[in-house]
Amino acid sequence: MALSEDLFFLDPSFEGSLQSQIRQIVASAILSRSFLPGERLPSSRKLAKHLGISRITVTLSYQELVADGYLTTRSRSGFFVADDAPSSTFHVNTAAVQDRVDWDVALQRNYMGAAKVEKTFNWQSYPYPFIYGQADPKLFSHSNWRLCAHQALGKKEFDSLTSDYAEEDDPQLIDFIARHTLTRRGIRANRNQILLTVGAQNALWMVAQLLLNKGKTAAYENPGYPGLRSILYQSDCELMAVDVDKDGLNPSKLPLGIDVVFTTPSHHAPTAVTMPMNRRHALLKRASDQNMIIIEDDYEFEMSFLNAPSPALKSLDTEGRVIYIGSFSKSLFPGLRLGYLVASEPLIQQARALRSTVLRHPPGHMQRTTAKFLALGHYDALVRRMKDAYFERRQVMAKALREHGLTIAGSASFGGSSFWMRAPDHIDTRNLASKLKEEGVLIEPGAPFFEGRDGPRNHFRLAYSSIDSEAIAKGISIISEAIKNS
Repeated sequence: MALSEDLFFLDPSFEGSLQSQIRQIVASAILSRSFLPGERLPSSRKLAKHLGISRITVTLSYQELVADGYLTTRSRSGFFVADDAPSSTFHVNTAAVQDRVDWDVALQRNYMGAAKVEKTFNWQSYPYPFIYGQADPKLFSHSNWRLCAHQALGKKEFDSLTSDYAEEDDPQLIDFIARHTLTRRGIRANRNQILLTVGAQNALWMVAQLLLNKGKTAAYENPGYPGLRSILYQSDCELMAVDVDKDGLNPSKLPLGIDVVFTTPSHHAPTAVTMPMNRRHALLKRASDQNMIIIEDDYEFEMSFLNAPSPALKSLDTEGRVIYIGSFSKSLFPGLRLGYLVASEPLIQQARALRSTVLRHPPGHMQRTTAKFLALGHYDALVRRMKDAYFERRQVMAKALREHGLTIAGSASFGGSSFWMRAPDHIDTRNLASKLKEEGVLIEPGAPFFEGRDGPRNHFRLAYSSIDSEAIAKGISIISEAIKNS
């Protein structure tokens, strides 16, 4: 890689010659790893012209750096950062930046205190990754995705790559969501009732911004999705955590005065239980009677390989009270960060305006690539592969859990991709997770899903979406042994 001359600036206050200043600039950059081994320095002619100095001054500076081992020369190619450049032998006289801002006073909000599920970045290097929500590279269709991305970059698709989608999202993607994705959930919506988002988290944030403020009250599930609580804690509204049971959220447990309720009825996070139809109708009736709005987060409905998923709450809504949130992160890959919001037109209009003040819109190229991947049938083929793989893995895991006597606290009746587990009461699964990580096993402690600091510490989630069937039994055996020895 060639380094640009634009990276070099002369300091008028520098005490010393131009030659020594250039030498220090390069040496400092190498020591700080701003310039990496093998990178080519600007030619002496280009750098001299850029800095407005003589070429001989730059050349002499480079030659001194070669003598000191920072640079090396290659015939007819110029000067390069040496592969064995010094890392600490050269003293750099740079003035330290003195931060004089009292950030405890300047920062008006704290976004770092909320509990969250820690993700191991290099999870692929662990032999037993029982982690949730990561894409399995063995199942994903890399070649078809590349083909769709290539097509989206073509001349015929120039508008999708360069257009500003602040006022209207990619029509091909919106059309597919309206005609195919939503109809599978029994939902009818037109273009003006659908908004693309940067994943479900972004959709939840926008809804909270539009519907909640001081004087409003929001209810949410406990245990529940930690990312939602992080959003609600910043909304200045009154919050009400409602404990779930074996059938998910119980509408009769909702207190009076609730303005907005957030729920995951088809696949509760994290227990994976499904809200039965009688509760769905009861929740809609309660919303009508008390003038509530319901936010339905319908993630992972595609993974229904045991039974057909129950109808979405939105499909049963006759009063426009349900705001529906979907995402492609679980079925495609989390790095895509592409979701959608379905609601009445007045809310979508406001949500679009809010979105444009923060990030304008999800990248057009990603919208069009996803639209092509969906429309060409690659998405449905991927979902079928995932269902087949998840079915096999679930069967293997269920068998291993039974054989080792581990307790399942919740699982999706229609399929899904994980089991919600409960260890003996004396076990803190955060400590268990740390011990297991040393043995190559990754699990997700359950504490972040519960409200407050006094919630249960003995739950954990085991996902089978990213682990081979052959590794499951051994991984469960290691977990069982660790629990017995705790």
